[in-house]
Amino acid sequence: MPFTATVLTMFPEAFPGPLGVSLIGTAWRERGLWSLDTVDIRAFSTDTRGFLDDTPAGGGPGAVLKADVVARALDSVSGPARPLLYMSARGRPLTQARVKEWAQADGITVLCGRFEGVDQRVLDARGFEEVSVGDAVLAGGEAAAMVVIEACVRLIPGVLGQA
Repeated sequence: MPFTATVLTMFPEAFPGPLGVSLIGTAWRERGLWSLDTVDIRAFSTDTRGFLDDTPAGGGPGAVLKADVVARALDSVSGPARPLLYMSARGRPLTQARVKEWAQADGITVLCGRFEGVDQRVLDARGFEEVSVGDAVLAGGEAAAMVVIEACVRLIPGVLGQA
């Protein structure tokens, strides 16, 4: 079974983006060395208007992705248990050592936040690891997810040709 990157996002149209080109794209589309699945978080809103956000449970400014919506989106992902990553500026810095660990798994599931982030209750309850790709705040987690996925995929034997 190839390495599978599953991305939970409000913007599935952002993918594959740069993951679909060059040797990494060829390894995905033509050689089947890895696969990419996107899950549209919006599809899991029960609000008639499709709202995904709410005020933070502990208070504070802004809005966060609702815990129940994220939980339903995550529950829709089937297959073996994989590392759960949440792309966050406050997360643990990305390192090559972590990438090597993830690349040896069956795949990764990456949650891309928006607004002020994601309701902390679902992150804690589901065991997400918060990961930061740098000391900067982005508008969402999609670009950061692509960084993590590319870093993992390039380590899959045969993707780049040489070890």
